[in-house]
Amino acid sequence: MARVSALKNPKTVSALDGYDPGDFHCELLGAEKQPGRQIAPLWHCLETSELSVLQQRAADAERELFNLGITFTVYTEKDAIDRILPFDVIPRVLNAADWALIDAGVKQRVRALNMFLHDVYHDGQILKDGVVPKDLVLGNPGYRREMVGLDLPCNTDIHVNGTDIIRDPSGEFLVLEDNGRSPSGVSYVVENRHLMQRAFPDLMQGLKVRSVSDYGERLLEKLREVAPEGLDNPCVVLLSPGIYNSAYFEHVFLAREMGVPLVVGRDLVVVDDRVYAHTIAGLSPVHVIYRRINDEFLDPEAFDPSSMLGVPGVMRAVRRGNVTLANAIGTGVADDKAVYAYVPRIIRYYLSEEPILANVETNICR
Repeated sequence: MARVSALKNPKTVSALDGYDPGDFHCELLGAEKQPGRQIAPLWHCLETSELSVLQQRAADAERELFNLGITFTVYTEKDAIDRILPFDVIPRVLNAADWALIDAGVKQRVRALNMFLHDVYHDGQILKDGVVPKDLVLGNPGYRREMVGLDLPCNTDIHVNGTDIIRDPSGEFLVLEDNGRSPSGVSYVVENRHLMQRAFPDLMQGLKVRSVSDYGERLLEKLREVAPEGLDNPCVVLLSPGIYNSAYFEHVFLAREMGVPLVVGRDLVVVDDRVYAHTIAGLSPVHVIYRRINDEFLDPEAFDPSSMLGVPGVMRAVRRGNVTLANAIGTGVADDKAVYAYVPRIIRYYLSEEPILANVETNICR
């Protein structure tokens, strides 16, 4: 009977049957085209999994994402208001050496960009030396004259940065772009990991995976570090444009993870150049604003007078040193697509170091 049953059932299809990366770089197999010791448990699990079962588990995971409301909005697609977080059941594995390279390269890049921002809003020495064209910076829409001469806590403009990284055909990491204004996406990293742990614990067995669950705690710690001086317990809030913003899920997520109030513009008021939040007990001082609103909408007194999203007078409070904005106003000039081409030069200029992470090949055609 067993023989008859076996003859009636077609051969099950493994998730890796027929897999051949060809000439492309496979992030699991690497250059050797063979699973290394570190990812061998994951490879074995995929190799012994039926494709149909894996597909069903992936569909169940996507259903859970939808039920939990882990979505984002695509404004350019009028028929698709909310999309769930894209979820791949086969994880992208970075070994310790890869991560050490990325870690060092991103830190180097952000350090140089913060030095660049401090310079262009003060002495402008990099412009005088002709390393970056003056008109490219001063004529840039992201350049904010309101920030000229303003000293910021820790000389830091970019507190939260989103660096987009890709791999070339040989597997080398390249920076595609910098996002230094109000980058989003980290909540999806954390939720993706949590979902993987719930839905695919077998894929993670035998792997030493670094935790990402403490992101909110670490973010709050860094935001408190840049609060105005002399405060024992600075109040941090997350300022959101509101429920119709494409990244509103992330705003809720991060406020919850940090344990700070999630506010919109009308929840805050500026009195005597100090920022306060409306509470049921009255006005409560605010010292750090993690803002997820673009520059032009942040303060109708300083920028777009028609903005209904921001806080009138908040730039006065910033200039008096009574509140810190994260990220600072005017960081857009550092993540401009044209300035991007000069970032390797910026790194060499300020740090006297070669870039750890290269740009995508970019030609300066000026």
